[in-house]
Amino acid sequence: MTRPHRGRAMCAAVVLSATALAASACSDNESTPAEKASKAASAASSLVSEGAEAVASATAAAQSQLAKIKNGVNAKDDVKLDPVTVEGGKATTTVTATNSGDKQATYTVEVTFRDTSGNLLDAAVVNVADVAPQKSGEATVRSNRDLTGTVKAQVERALRH
Repeated sequence: MTRPHRGRAMCAAVVLSATALAASACSDNESTPAEKASKAASAASSLVSEGAEAVASATAAAQSQLAKIKNGVNAKDDVKLDPVTVEGGKATTTVTATNSGDKQATYTVEVTFRDTSGNLLDAAVVNVADVAPQKSGEATVRSNRDLTGTVKAQVERALRH
């Protein structure tokens, strides 16, 4: 299910863009203040819409990757995430999968990145390959989009196959 939410970073971008547009509109001698405000509001709305579409696209891509897996077993309880770090704009976390099965398996994990209010910022999928029975394996998952502020990661789905 796709749930477009406005993250804090997206809201900040909208406010900054609207402010910049309003400021640049002040030099336009042919527009009334109401027209300038309308143009700024329209531009801000467009930015929010583009951000929501990007999040929806990332979520759909993640779900599509998981849908390709046949005979996967729900393994969400086998997967843990380290705290998120943000470097160069990308949020990353280490995914640790502990194979509770009796044969070697690969884990395909959908991770969502959220702000402190729980708003969805991005989604990504990572494979933790060839994990031996009763052993753990690790992989690093990275956000698709540049994210700012405090970002938390959450396991949405995990399949053992």
